[in-house]
Amino acid sequence: MNEDHQERIQKGFEQFEKMAGAERAAVVRKEWGRISPEFEEFVLSVLSGEVWTRPGLDLKSRSLVTIAALTSIGRPRGLALNIEMGLKNGLTREEIREALVHLAFYAGFPAAWEALQTADEVFTRVDD
Repeated sequence: MNEDHQERIQKGFEQFEKMAGAERAAVVRKEWGRISPEFEEFVLSVLSGEVWTRPGLDLKSRSLVTIAALTSIGRPRGLALNIEMGLKNGLTREEIREALVHLAFYAGFPAAWEALQTADEVFTRVDD
């Protein structure tokens, strides 16, 4: 792995840590690395290091867009993680809930219901 690639991974991890919190980021990174080191590298270097750091949208807006997309395509694990990160990126619980209710008309009621349940579970977990 060349130095530039390693720097992109580090930049991505720092961005991910900023959004997920140090403890949660370490746990998720360890899980990704165990499942597939290549996946971990790709997520950190490209998604976290390049996509989430682009100018044009703030982190709060990026989180809301991501939550909407993951709700629409029915990806509960990614949704839960991105709800956690959305809270750290400045979204309120009310904004997340309202976005999910709004999505009922675009992604379908079952998708919105499941996403609302996922959000409630995340809110309960982060309160503990």
